[in-house]
Amino acid sequence: MTIENNIKKLNLQIPDAPSPVGAYVAFKKSEKLIFISGQLPLTSDGKLIKGKIGKDLSIEDGQKAARLCAINILAQLKKAVSGDLNKVKSCVKITGFVNSTDEFIDQPKVINPASELLSSVFGDNGKHARAAVSTNSLPLGVAVEIDAIFEI
Repeated sequence: MTIENNIKKLNLQIPDAPSPVGAYVAFKKSEKLIFISGQLPLTSDGKLIKGKIGKDLSIEDGQKAARLCAINILAQLKKAVSGDLNKVKSCVKITGFVNSTDEFIDQPKVINPASELLSSVFGDNGKHARAAVSTNSLPLGVAVEIDAIFEI
């Protein structure tokens, strides 16, 4: 089964990869690795999920944001492999940053949907190492940002 078939089966809509808005690149290839810059929770209608988990937003809101980040990671990855996600051998690692209050301790629960989505798309090759980190602020006030490393 191809990765595209998995994406269709999951009823995922992978958007066109957005261009960076700063002095960086959206992805960088180094030999057999692709490093995807941090992706934000941008919805299909161009809105960002903003706010602080534990204050403005619930865990469920954060989980929706993390899933959107993973979809946007897939968009960048698809661009990096010239549209052929079957070139991807594995997801090596993701790092999830959660804009949360000092008291909030469930960062892993927030990032889980991103991990689950990557595993659903790539099967066992989507299982990865991970860090889920709390932060007091993220760019544009978003709830979650996730970066990723893939092997091709």
